Amino acid sequence: MALRPPLPVRDGVNPTRLKVPADGPWSTVHEYVLETFGHIDHGGITRRFADGEVVDADGAPLSVETPLGAVEFLWYYRSVTDEVPLPVTEEILFEDEHLLVADKPHFLPTTPAGRYVQESLLVRLRRRLDLPDLIPIHRLDRGTAGVVLFSKRPQTRGAYQLCFEDRRVGKTYECVSSFSRDSRPPEDRAARFPLTVRSRISKTKGVVVSERVDYDVADSGRRPEDRRAPRRGRRRTTPLPGANSASLVELLAQGPGTDGDDVGLFRLTPHTGKTHQLRLHMAMLGLGILHDRFYPQLLPDAPDDFGAPLQLLARELRFTDPVTGRDRTFTSRRSLAATPREGTDA
Repeated sequence: MALRPPLPVRDGVNPTRLKVPADGPWSTVHEYVLETFGHIDHGGITRRFADGEVVDADGAPLSVETPLGAVEFLWYYRSVTDEVPLPVTEEILFEDEHLLVADKPHFLPTTPAGRYVQESLLVRLRRRLDLPDLIPIHRLDRGTAGVVLFSKRPQTRGAYQLCFEDRRVGKTYECVSSFSRDSRPPEDRAARFPLTVRSRISKTKGVVVSERVDYDVADSGRRPEDRRAPRRGRRRTTPLPGANSASLVELLAQGPGTDGDDVGLFRLTPHTGKTHQLRLHMAMLGLGILHDRFYPQLLPDAPDDFGAPLQLLARELRFTDPVTGRDRTFTSRRSLAATPREGTDA
């Protein structure tokens, strides 16, 4: 049974729960937290304990002297010292009593993460609209722009979440990739598409990129989009062999990009939902998405270049509303800056 947070939403931010070890080389809870997270905000951690902002399951403040083992969990509000505003703006596409649909800009995270708390789509919308119960039903990478669906009411949230879990939501993305590695005539490039990319993807916790994993030829040919695990009953404990991801790739247009090089505008339809699936699949085709700092090669961390956003857009979401029964289609109003200027239809 999930533990109910002892603190309310504050400034658009949910309290964060942290499990505390029962024993170890630390004499106090404060010492454990400081050693574990002190490299992120050393002075801020001690200040939160001193100000009574770190609490137990009953909401009682913990002090710097609270001994290790006195609590199993603690709660606190995540914050970032001197958080810098991001020069991007979200747009609301739709709102009713159950749903809110936002058009997320590049560079804005969907939810608080790392050095972004107030500068996240969720917290911005909660504060802007005074909706503390607002929760995203799915997420987009910080670098990806486009349509994000939010639930406004806890009473109906589960119905929308099941739509995504059961893959009853159609998703369409667009991206721009360079043809710098493909010197063939445009008609020969176009003849390659449409195609479906299938692969096995593995994501290790704490590692920023996903990884393509080889599998035996005998396990190929299976369609991961047709092997959905049942929603009810016991969960599958052994992974199925072969591919676990599939994406349909279609070439919409090609021509010179903003720098004069030939680029292609692609429509991407994911049949599965692995982390970074579309970015990895385009890189596998030799068509890494423009300005992607993760694929095909992980580049060193660098400040955001707001003039060169990742050319990936979540263009559309389609589903039958499980609460109202209406067919819903939500489409982003954004565009990709590197789209071919004089593109020819593929």
